[in-house]
Amino acid sequence: MARKKVAVRVPKHVLDQAAPHDWSFEREALGPIADIVEVQANTRADFIEGVRAADAIMTSWGMRIDSEVIAALQSCVVIGVGSVGVDMVDVDAATAAGIVVTNVPDVFIEEVADHAMMLLLDAARMTPAMARVAATGRWLEGRQLLSSRPRLLGQTLGLYGFGNVARCTARRAKPFGLHLIAHDPYVSELSITEAGVEPVSFGELLERSDFVSIHTPHNAETEQAFDAAALSRMKPTAILINTARGSIVDEQALIKALQEGTIAGAGLDVLLQEPPEPDNPLLTMANVLVTPHVASATTRMRPETRRRVGREVAMVLRGRWPLSCVNPSVLPRANLERWQPYPMNRGPNR
Repeated sequence: MARKKVAVRVPKHVLDQAAPHDWSFEREALGPIADIVEVQANTRADFIEGVRAADAIMTSWGMRIDSEVIAALQSCVVIGVGSVGVDMVDVDAATAAGIVVTNVPDVFIEEVADHAMMLLLDAARMTPAMARVAATGRWLEGRQLLSSRPRLLGQTLGLYGFGNVARCTARRAKPFGLHLIAHDPYVSELSITEAGVEPVSFGELLERSDFVSIHTPHNAETEQAFDAAALSRMKPTAILINTARGSIVDEQALIKALQEGTIAGAGLDVLLQEPPEPDNPLLTMANVLVTPHVASATTRMRPETRRRVGREVAMVLRGRWPLSCVNPSVLPRANLERWQPYPMNRGPNR
């Protein structure tokens, strides 16, 4: 069988470097089935021409794979995305074209949950403000500031979305004595309650939470879900935590809400524009902690993500269903064999 071609976009400035880019993790996962083809593309036209004949595309960030790109693909059967979110791919267009889209939804879940909890704790204990007080010789002001804040025990954490990261965040929050509520119309109430979390409506989530932590994908339903109207329903003492996508929050409405005291603070790992403009008010607000989209970053993250993308792509190229398909409705049309991790005859008690 002829080896397949997997296209990866490499900006020209990377290719111009003396040392070639290292694709060892992807090649390890692809094995003998496919070769990586580097697509030198600084323009959309270059990218389309470079991927036109590819059997697969692997991507994370950079050139968006939209309907125009997808319409030009002649042989592509799978697009492998190296992140949880798939914002960089027009999934509807891929589905219409019969192309499988995969992601990596479970490689760095624990790390993102750690980061969400870190932002919550830092906001609760006013860590940025405390660091500035200590550094500027105003030592005694720290206790005065924190004396106006309630203790964490007994407060309510609302989870917007109840997928893998939210579940891990919930497990971390319980030992701190937080009451947990969650809103996710795509997860059954039984699944939420089995995790020891109370299912609520979106309105209840906003009105009852002392902390709201965002854990949904960005899509048409969640686009600017936290707009001025939603923020106005939150407690004036509430903290907003976002480790998902910046587009889920109306950033200008959030800035105004923070400036006017509609809510008390925010912990943000994601922003609408990344990197942000230097004059973005969120970067200098005393009641806001911003980190540079690093929630998933550890020594394990990049190597394992790259291996996982390669494995998902290789499975489809071998004619198998992938483990993580973003558009599962395409699978029956894609002439793929359903993968069975265990023998079918396992007995009633296994």
